[in-house]
Amino acid sequence: MLEVTKLECRRGDRRLFTDLGFALNAGTLMHVRGRNGSGKTTLLRTLCGLFIPDEGEIRWRGESIRALAEDYRRDLLYFGHTNGIKGELTGLENLAIGATLDGDRLSEKAIWDALERIGLTGFEDLPTRMLSQGQKKRVALARLILTKAPLWILDEPFTALDVDAVALLQSLIADHVAAGGIAVLTTHQEVPLTSGQIEQLNLGN
Repeated sequence: MLEVTKLECRRGDRRLFTDLGFALNAGTLMHVRGRNGSGKTTLLRTLCGLFIPDEGEIRWRGESIRALAEDYRRDLLYFGHTNGIKGELTGLENLAIGATLDGDRLSEKAIWDALERIGLTGFEDLPTRMLSQGQKKRVALARLILTKAPLWILDEPFTALDVDAVALLQSLIADHVAAGGIAVLTTHQEVPLTSGQIEQLNLGN
């Protein structure tokens, strides 16, 4: 379970949100909505432990994420606005290094299979700086196929994806939630979010 209690975050003198609370059980997808500047990205980064709230607490499986530290980060996959890949490395190398940093032991075949499933057959050995923006996004999204993390936090994951990639990403999220995972995401795109138990959180209302 991911629990948020009395959370407050500010940017300078501006309060983004206050007294925010929710609890997400296994098998839950939460869609965070709000206009630009309402604090969606700040909330997601706070859930990841990348931004310290002014007030409140975040607990994972009943314990503070600050106390859990690396144990929490091993259970978490964060997908932010940047792709988080190195341009001089191939897709294969990026995913292999990412898996090692996450503490996952993956075979080279598993990574090749993930790149094939994400639609990058024929581009596996190219430095990612040579790929289009959409292809770079696919390399990053291949992490969702490979990760064992039960908690996914996804900030605008559908941006720069074509129709086929959008459908695949929806399928990956649906499968993750159906298997008992938790997903928290933001998106400005109209996509069917029909996997598992849907929660809606509206910021700035």
